[in-house]
Amino acid sequence: MKIRTYEIRDTEKIVKLFYDTVHEVNIRDYTTAQVDAWAPADTDIQKWMQSLSSKFTFVAEEGDIIAGFGELEANGHIDRFYCHKNFQRQGIGTLLLTQIQSQAQDLGINKLFTEASITARPFFETHGFMMIRKQEVERRGQKLINFAMEKNINKPPFV
Repeated sequence: MKIRTYEIRDTEKIVKLFYDTVHEVNIRDYTTAQVDAWAPADTDIQKWMQSLSSKFTFVAEEGDIIAGFGELEANGHIDRFYCHKNFQRQGIGTLLLTQIQSQAQDLGINKLFTEASITARPFFETHGFMMIRKQEVERRGQKLINFAMEKNINKPPFV
């Protein structure tokens, strides 16, 4: 498994990974109408390309398969963070989160924060994130539950 930075040529595979993960993994915690609103079939590839390029986006790659991706914004926000439906629970999320945290520390960021889905909340809790609040967000007329979470990542002082 290789972790690398996002390249424009990854966009279509990332969009498909996002769609498939939401529709085949997150569906166990959300309704069909909710996942359709969250990850619609009519995705604007150009908007995704711009969004992915505007952040520190990392890709987990196994051969020619993108097994996961995660985005870090300059303020410590982890935006999209998804693992391929066929690569769940294999350590890919941990590898991506480790890379994101390392990048954040290099940038002098002291706190990571995200809005985790019901499905992703246990992963983030396992990795030291604390739930700040439960939220209800609206996507294309559907209300979805997620959780505002954060983690302090201050480097320990040298002894």
